[in-house]
Amino acid sequence: MTDTGAAGDARTRELKARLEAVRRRITAAAVSAGREGNLPTLIVVTKFHPAEDIRRLAALGITDVGENRDQEAAAKAEQLAECGLAWHFVGQLQTKKAKSVLRYAAAVHSVDRPQLVDALAKAAEAEQHTTGRAPLECFIQVSLEDDAGAHRGGAAPDDVGMLAERIAAAGSLNLAGVMAVAPLGAPPGPAFERLAAVSAGLVAEHPAATAISAGMSQDLEAAILFGATHLRIGSDILGSRPAVG
Repeated sequence: MTDTGAAGDARTRELKARLEAVRRRITAAAVSAGREGNLPTLIVVTKFHPAEDIRRLAALGITDVGENRDQEAAAKAEQLAECGLAWHFVGQLQTKKAKSVLRYAAAVHSVDRPQLVDALAKAAEAEQHTTGRAPLECFIQVSLEDDAGAHRGGAAPDDVGMLAERIAAAGSLNLAGVMAVAPLGAPPGPAFERLAAVSAGLVAEHPAATAISAGMSQDLEAAILFGATHLRIGSDILGSRPAVG
């Protein structure tokens, strides 16, 4: 049930102010990058936050939300089905979770290995037969670190072409583009410049795969400068993770 009392109104006001501040940053960064008429899609990452916050965000005009744990995402998507939201899965994904994710997700931003492509394709095909859903939008997660994604996921840049061919060959999947997380402890600009180069190589072979999912609360300006089409913003809109209990 939606909280319509004073606390609920106060939270809505807080979210509205935070959202407006982030939108101002996005607009300013786009102007600085010379892309005023080409603003990126804002995905609000709502992990750990309650469904009622997402309902408030939907009322404030948010259409895209991101989650990184299947169990939490599935429950929220079911609870908020009437809100008409597009759900983006943005965390590392086990192949055994593919079937569940396909029941609610419009996009998966963390496709980084052939086994996951195959699992998603199989689950998406089954879901299409059952519900007629649209093809799953797939972003290839690219590791911009030297450990080839050992800690934060992601395929090596040299493997992007192979994964792209595998996604493109699956009729139940749509190759959207690339995704990356900037390495910890390093300036984000050079990393996102590398991602832009990987994206350009992908687009040369797959002209429709122009999406670049990059940029979070702390580095959205650098991501926009280097062509991000989708931003994944959490804490600057929702605040810190709520206390448990």
